[in-house]
Amino acid sequence: MAGIHITDIEAAINWWRQRSPSPDGVSLCAELRALAEVYALLVYHRDHECDERSIPPAARTAWLAWYDSTPDAPCIAICSTTQGDAVCKGCGRSFDEVQHWTTFSPAEKRHVWHRITQEGTAWRFNRYAERAQLSRGIDHPDPGSLT
Repeated sequence: MAGIHITDIEAAINWWRQRSPSPDGVSLCAELRALAEVYALLVYHRDHECDERSIPPAARTAWLAWYDSTPDAPCIAICSTTQGDAVCKGCGRSFDEVQHWTTFSPAEKRHVWHRITQEGTAWRFNRYAERAQLSRGIDHPDPGSLT
């Protein structure tokens, strides 16, 4: 099983903060409290990832709600693995990742998203960035954004 990266926990927290703002500037909705606990433990232990199997059920549910708001695959419809490349020039995934994508867990998919975003060498991040943006849709934030 893959780990859930701290930046994904941050993105989920920010998504829930926009979705369910604090009425008094202090109290948090249940989803935010659950995610904040996971985030705090990651920071305390100086970890970058938490095991997706160990995340508490309420935090997992909140994280999956955020995950469902992001695009599933990094594909930009330029797949060089069909031409024999080991790594797709369009999205940055390996041949095996492209082939087995539908069997990956949400955390495994996000792990790949994190890696290809960090590498930033795929065409989705440079040559065809505008195509990648259109494939996300207007109301979806960039799932690879680490800010």
